[in-house]
Amino acid sequence: MKTINLLSATLCAVLFIGVSPTLAKDSPPKDLWDRVEQHDADSNGVKIHYVAIGKGPLIVMIHGFPDFWYTWRKQMEALSGHYRVVAMDQRGYDLSGRPAGIEQYAMPLLVNDVGAVIKAEGRSSAVIVGHDWGGAVAWTLAMTHPDWIQALVILNLPHPSGIQREIKTNPEQRKNSQYAFNFQKPGAEKNLSSEKLAGWVKDDAARVHYIEAFNRSDFEAMLNYYRANYPRPDQDPNAAPAAPLPKVTVPVLEFHGLGDQALLPGALSGTWDLVEKDFTLVTIPGAGHFVQQDAADLVSTTMSDWLGRRIH
Repeated sequence: MKTINLLSATLCAVLFIGVSPTLAKDSPPKDLWDRVEQHDADSNGVKIHYVAIGKGPLIVMIHGFPDFWYTWRKQMEALSGHYRVVAMDQRGYDLSGRPAGIEQYAMPLLVNDVGAVIKAEGRSSAVIVGHDWGGAVAWTLAMTHPDWIQALVILNLPHPSGIQREIKTNPEQRKNSQYAFNFQKPGAEKNLSSEKLAGWVKDDAARVHYIEAFNRSDFEAMLNYYRANYPRPDQDPNAAPAAPLPKVTVPVLEFHGLGDQALLPGALSGTWDLVEKDFTLVTIPGAGHFVQQDAADLVSTTMSDWLGRRIH
């Protein structure tokens, strides 16, 4: 019996030693959080923090409210094998600068922040991807600086003309925009907290990063996006329409989670008349405002396929 026990112990030791390297090889990779490069760009004196991963054609991703670069983690993983994928913190958020004053959040400055990131990467143009306020910046960049952009991907932010039209003419959209009108009021940021702002994040581990990022952010700056750029609630629905915006001259891929209650799908109507190149619209039932997380796999695979046909 002693001999058998000794043999068994020896076999177990051999098996253990043989298996260990395989277990180490199959251990899960580090989270994207720990693998991205950390960088800063200078946008006329304002620091714009961004992260990057991968090599190839440049993609710049722009988050919205309330969010930061980590919202793009699934898309960055999916695209980084073929592209240089950059995700920026917009001014006021996380590790980017937080200049004081509503005027510091006017759309031309937000657009210039993206240009600073492109320049910091040593490029003259990029694929631009934007969600929510990042989508508004992306649309505006495409209309005002077409030479900076190769293709446009928009997530849950209808064309600014569509939003303006719906707020003026659609009572339901005006009702659902009340939160934004409230954000425009002085002192509204006093009602915010990092925990409240991160309440929409479904992944428990990610929510920890969000709360930390929001603790580093400036709530007043976040709401200054609405004060500087969002339509006002007292606009006259009978007023003459503003001059038409320039048409977008690059290909556009747009996603819209149909469960979004802040931005109703009626604003999507007519977008095809505002784009000169091919326009692809993907509406996703069951997904909400944060479609890049609610339907992460569908968004990532569709984006990868669409870009693969246009960007080389």
